[in-house]
Amino acid sequence: MSTIHARTCHICEANCGVLVEVEGREILSIKGNPDHVLSRGHICPKATAIADLQDDPDRLHKPVKKVNGEWQEIGWEQAFSEIAAKLLDLKGQGAKPAMYMGNPSAHDYGISTQISTLRHAIGVKNLYSASTLDQIPHHVVQYHMYGHVSLAAVPDIDRSQYLLIIGGNPAASNGSIWTVPDFKKRVKEMQARDGRMVVVDPRRTETAKLADAHHFVKPGTDTALLIGILKSVFDSGLADTSRLDAILDDSWSAIEPAIAGFDMDQLAAHCGISVETMQEMATQLAADQPAAIYGRMGVSVCEFGTLNQWLIQVINIAAGNLDRVGGTMVPEPGLDTINLVGRGSVRTVDTGRGPMPSVMGELPMVTFADEMLRDDEERICSLFVVTGNPVLSSPDGAKLDRALERLDLMVSFDMYVTETSRHADYILPPCGPLEKDHYPFFFGPLAIRNYASYSPAIFALQDGEKTDWEIIAELAREILAQDGHDVPNIREPRDVLDGMLQSSPAGLTLAEVEAAPNGIDLGPLRPCMAERLRTEDKVIHCAHPDFLAELERFAASLDDERSDNLRLIGRRHVRQNNSWLHNSKRLLKGADRCTLMIHPDDAAARGLVDGGMASVTSRVNSVDIVVEITDDVMPGVVSIPHGFGHGRKGVGLSVAREKPGVSINDLTDTERFDPLSGNAVLNAVSVTVARVEEMVAAE
Repeated sequence: MSTIHARTCHICEANCGVLVEVEGREILSIKGNPDHVLSRGHICPKATAIADLQDDPDRLHKPVKKVNGEWQEIGWEQAFSEIAAKLLDLKGQGAKPAMYMGNPSAHDYGISTQISTLRHAIGVKNLYSASTLDQIPHHVVQYHMYGHVSLAAVPDIDRSQYLLIIGGNPAASNGSIWTVPDFKKRVKEMQARDGRMVVVDPRRTETAKLADAHHFVKPGTDTALLIGILKSVFDSGLADTSRLDAILDDSWSAIEPAIAGFDMDQLAAHCGISVETMQEMATQLAADQPAAIYGRMGVSVCEFGTLNQWLIQVINIAAGNLDRVGGTMVPEPGLDTINLVGRGSVRTVDTGRGPMPSVMGELPMVTFADEMLRDDEERICSLFVVTGNPVLSSPDGAKLDRALERLDLMVSFDMYVTETSRHADYILPPCGPLEKDHYPFFFGPLAIRNYASYSPAIFALQDGEKTDWEIIAELAREILAQDGHDVPNIREPRDVLDGMLQSSPAGLTLAEVEAAPNGIDLGPLRPCMAERLRTEDKVIHCAHPDFLAELERFAASLDDERSDNLRLIGRRHVRQNNSWLHNSKRLLKGADRCTLMIHPDDAAARGLVDGGMASVTSRVNSVDIVVEITDDVMPGVVSIPHGFGHGRKGVGLSVAREKPGVSINDLTDTERFDPLSGNAVLNAVSVTVARVEEMVAAE
């Protein structure tokens, strides 16, 4: 007899409520939960892939060890014992250990409760994560302005009348640094109350096709647009900070003079958006209506990513929309990590490439391969990769491939043999997704509504399998024991979660949240910035000197000559989530999505034909890819989706290998990064594109 379990989807930031019908251990269906307090029945194709992840025949179930180039199953005790012994032997020789945290680790609260113990046991010197591949500019700005790396103000779309999205595609992502399930319907609801959404993007994205207006922008030039909007607000006398005057510091007065010298015509020429359009955007944002500007990947993963994110915050302040109903507001979730974890840090550290930013103790991924390839005593010799695939997600993946081969010890915590874990000496696989519980630990503080939602495991663990947190905790204990240290008792994640819930302002218990399978609604967002600020003086630090200096650097770059090369941008699809869903038959079916989007004019100039092959070459590498001719990209721009490239030797993903595609990050460059955050530049990569002549066999 079948049973239905209400659960939260763990795959992306939206955390949609789903109904999972099972009979025994067979998954019969996965549908949207119409009673979920946040997602209201919405579901995207990614949720249906949970069944494919749970039952994937390619998934590892026991630890494996590489022996003479082949994978050999071993027991957990043997794996932990050998890894600990090899790590400690290398450390005894002075070897330097490192850790990389991948995107899926942010979706598993259990990992978060145990990982610090493992870092301590390993003695991690260099910590890396996916954050410096997409989001660190947000954290730098939030730390300097609001006093906490994770204190984010998100658009209150349900009550907004004007929403300007720059370089974001929430119709495909369901939100990013913004938990906004059911985005399409929320946009339609806004439009039904005479609200408008405007999108700025070099590609006519899924979000752009929902918008009331879409404007193409030259990749990597959004800074000029943002300065133009802000300058228009000031020049037109539209600035209104009355809601926030009591919590703005004196540096606010430095911003208008800092942008006064920019020429609007020059800004327009730089970004390709007219002065009139920038002025209209400013007028709408500062009109007597709730409005918001939101920018995401397109404005983050570029040379001036931190400056862009600062300008977005400043525009929302100047237009009177920060901490305003229908503008941008700071959530107050059931589990409030802002109150419970430290403020984070932003500092400068020495690396093999000289001084670099370090945010939240993490080093930039642009230095990752270099630190393994160096030839001195500071070389990374041992690496622990927790639920990540940086070979496909970080710049110059071919270089990283070479670097990983130099390691003396590599351990991957992964369900699969991926493009990254194929280099490992040991792979420690966690159980399936429905065999562990879930709480939106990091994403409640980014949600469009205050809520709490907990999902218990649906299936019991099968013999010999472990959850992620158990693997991490038990390996940490083994390392500490072999190293002669006291071994701490393991505090189970449920207990940690219960304590954090009770310590949050809402004062919920885990039992209360678990008893509400559709989630607990804690109400709409409200103006609360004054209460939430974590700066020592409890005011917004509006204009950090680094931001003002970066404005000057941008001004000096406006006259730089730009090459005639095409500019490469990434993209994602609603059926994708980085690289880790491509082994789902449900999601991979249909036409190949790993194509080179190119405008008809650019294709004609290079003799390219739709469905033919093109060679795309950057400073670091070249790939051959199928051509897709479309006016969805603007002239001068080409686009390759993120997360493909499964054709590398030794990858154990049988479905993904049917349509391997190419990795856009074989073309991106570790030499290019945002100097304020260290974030990799993955947008506006200069490339040349040429036709690949097909080989015709002789008859």
